[in-house]
Amino acid sequence: MRRLAALGLMLLLGLLGAPASAQSDDLDAIARDYVRLQLEIGARDDGYIDAYYGPPEIRAAATANPRGLDELARAVEGLRGRLRTVPPNGGLSQRRGAFLEAQLNAASHRLRMLRGERLSFAEEARGLYGVEVEGLLHPLTHYDPVLARIERLVPGTGPLPERVEDLLARFTIPRERLEAVMRAAIAECRRRTIAYLPLPRDEAFTLEFVTNQPWSGYNWYQGNYRSLIQVNTDQPARLSRAVDLGCHEGYPGHHAYNVLLEQALARGRGWVEYQVYPLYSPQSLIAEGSANYGVPLAFPGRDRLQFETRVLYPLAGLSTRGAATYLALQQAMEALSGARFTIARELLEGRITREEAIALAQRYQLMTRSRAEQSVRFTERYRAYVINYGLGRDMVAAHIERQGRTPYVRWMAMRRLLSEPVLPVDLLPRAPR
Repeated sequence: MRRLAALGLMLLLGLLGAPASAQSDDLDAIARDYVRLQLEIGARDDGYIDAYYGPPEIRAAATANPRGLDELARAVEGLRGRLRTVPPNGGLSQRRGAFLEAQLNAASHRLRMLRGERLSFAEEARGLYGVEVEGLLHPLTHYDPVLARIERLVPGTGPLPERVEDLLARFTIPRERLEAVMRAAIAECRRRTIAYLPLPRDEAFTLEFVTNQPWSGYNWYQGNYRSLIQVNTDQPARLSRAVDLGCHEGYPGHHAYNVLLEQALARGRGWVEYQVYPLYSPQSLIAEGSANYGVPLAFPGRDRLQFETRVLYPLAGLSTRGAATYLALQQAMEALSGARFTIARELLEGRITREEAIALAQRYQLMTRSRAEQSVRFTERYRAYVINYGLGRDMVAAHIERQGRTPYVRWMAMRRLLSEPVLPVDLLPRAPR
């Protein structure tokens, strides 16, 4: 009787670990079981599912009585075994199978972590996001020359983080003007994006302002070409944040990415696996990397400075005096992004304390105490996920810029990245034959 009850539950969820003889075990069948399995894992791991827009009854069935972590791990391996029996067909179909395998491999590693296994920072990055970080993480002294260059941009006698903060504070958007500035920036990011990437006519987003979050902005994709974009106002919003957020969370970032996946793959090809987005997966490196690269793609050269001084500064009620220096400082500070990975690794592997991590973020990321605390809270919650921002951006940038120099060629490369099955390994240069 217990065996029959268990079988009945598995049939309800569509999660049989191995194909029955009467089952048509193709990629479509595997994808349906993959969706249910990911949703069931999400019921055991709060925040694991970043987005789901498939039929609500599938989520309800998958989360009504989720199996234990050990059973879920066995189900993941069973589904991977089934996937290996599907013969490669080449083209997008083969890339679809590779995507499913990579996502399931990440699910396997996440379940290991949920069951208490301690992975190194490099193992997390490899297992969850499909990238190697060994050799890419530098000792913090590596960033001392960058700090020296920033010293020359912000001359003075006080500590460098304080001088940087004094300069940045001059470009803070007043709270009562924040929504107008953000909407104008997102609208311009959208205008520049749809000039190259046609989007469905009914795509749209809702903008909200929130507090008490470990992140500064978030896109919650809701399906039917709709997103909820939230901006965290715990910290003062600098003017540069408007374009950064408009591109990253909106266009051509997370909103456009999810819209194009839904249009081209979930609806266009009926690939239901794209109706669910597990956060701790290789898909996140593509999502975060393309969202960050979207900023220089949409605003090349001096375009950003010209737009900000012409439109955003007046909306914010800020003087444009020093705008070029402010932008140069922002760009110089991007060279410190790798310091975040090193600090995260040292913290997560127990070689430094939380307080030491905060102090190092203040020094090597030139943050105020409160911003450093927020950064460390993010690392404590999302762990090795932090590598998706800087490393992801660098990988996406290198891949797209290898395709050519003209804006059209680069936007078309971005379009393929946002609307096809793409894994981090696909961003690497191909070895000559």
